[in-house]
Amino acid sequence: MSPDFPTYAPSEEHELLRSTVRELADAKIAPHAAEVDEEARFPQEALDALVQNDLHAVHVPEAYGGAGADALATVIVIEEVARACASSSLIPAVNKLGTVPVLLSGSDELKKKYLTPVAQGDAMFSYALSEAEAGSDAAGMKTRAVRDGDHWVLNGAKMWITNAGVSEYYTVMAVTDPAAGGRGISAFVVEKSDEGVSFGPKERKLGIKGSPTRQVILENVRIPADRIIGAEGTGFKTALATLDHTRITIAAQALGIAQGALDYALGYVKDRKQFGQAIGDFQGVQFMLADMAMRLEGARQLTYHAAIKSERAMHGAKIPDLTFVSSACKALASDVAMDVTTDAVQLLGGYGYTRDFPVERMMRDAKITQIYEGTNQIQRMVMARQLLK
Repeated sequence: MSPDFPTYAPSEEHELLRSTVRELADAKIAPHAAEVDEEARFPQEALDALVQNDLHAVHVPEAYGGAGADALATVIVIEEVARACASSSLIPAVNKLGTVPVLLSGSDELKKKYLTPVAQGDAMFSYALSEAEAGSDAAGMKTRAVRDGDHWVLNGAKMWITNAGVSEYYTVMAVTDPAAGGRGISAFVVEKSDEGVSFGPKERKLGIKGSPTRQVILENVRIPADRIIGAEGTGFKTALATLDHTRITIAAQALGIAQGALDYALGYVKDRKQFGQAIGDFQGVQFMLADMAMRLEGARQLTYHAAIKSERAMHGAKIPDLTFVSSACKALASDVAMDVTTDAVQLLGGYGYTRDFPVERMMRDAKITQIYEGTNQIQRMVMARQLLK
C-alpha cells in the first residue's frame, strides 16, 4: 500500500469548523441550555448566534447565498451544537430537513425563492409529513391537495412538526390522487403567512423542550400551483429520498448529545472522591467510560461515512447503499446516545438525577433521537429490506 494513502478522516477544514462551532456553542448556546429546557422556550440566543456566524443552514448551496457546506460539515455543525443544547441543534438540522425536498426536486425558481431567505437567516424551514394516524405509515396520510385552476387548495392537519410556528416555510406532503396510494402524494411549499394556516398548542414533551413541536393545521389553504415540489405524484418518493439524507442529521444530533454527556461525566469522575480517591480510579467506572467512548466513536465513524455517501448522492452519484447506511447510523447513534446518557446519569449518582447537573437533560433529550424521522424499529425494517433486495 502506498504510504500516501489518504487518511480516512475529516479534513483540516472540517476540524477547524468543529473548533469554531464548539467555541461558539460553549460561549453562546450552552449557558442558556438549562433555562431553555426549564422554561420550554425557543432558544433565540442560539438562533441569533448561529445566524450571525452563518451556521444556521450551512448546507444551502452558494448559488442561493448559502455557505455551500458539504454533508459532513453539516453533520459536524449539528453535532457540536447538540453537545451544548439538543433543542438548538434542531435549528440547522430542521432547516436541512425542510429544504432537502426543494433541493432534490424543486424547480430553479422555487429554489431561488425559498432557499435564499433561509441562507440569509431571514426564515426557517420545517418539514410536514406525519399525521395523527400516519406516523410510521406515512403513506396513509389524509391531508388533501386539490387543483383549482392555477392554484392548489390544501386541507388537513400535520402532527409532530418541529419548530412549527417559528419557521416561515413548510414542506407539506398531501394526497393529490387518493386512488394511487403512495404514488398519489405530492409535495408543496406552504408559508406561515398563507391564509388558512394555523398551529396547534405546543406539545408538552419529555425532552428537546426548547424546540416547539405543534400541529400544522391547513384549512382551505390556497397556494399558487408553482409551489408544488417536483411533478404531481412524486411527493412520497421525494419524502423517502429526503430521509435518506436527513436521518444522518439525527445521528449527528445523537452523537452531540452523547458527547456532551460523556465529557461532563469525565470531568465529574476525575473530581468526585469516595473512599479516599477519585471515583475515576475505580476499574468499574473506567470500564463504563471505555464502553461509552468506544460505542460513541463507532457510531461517529458510521455517521461520517454515511454523510460522505449523502454528499456524493446530492451531486448525482448513484449510491446503492445510502438508504441502508443512513438508517444504520441513525439507529446506532441514537441507541448509543440513550445508553451513554443513561450511564452518565449513573456515574453522577444522585447528582445526576437532579436538574442542577446537565446529564439528566441530556438523557431526556436523547430519547427522541430513537423515535423521530422513523423509529429505530422502522430503521431496522428498512435495513433488513435493503439486505434482502
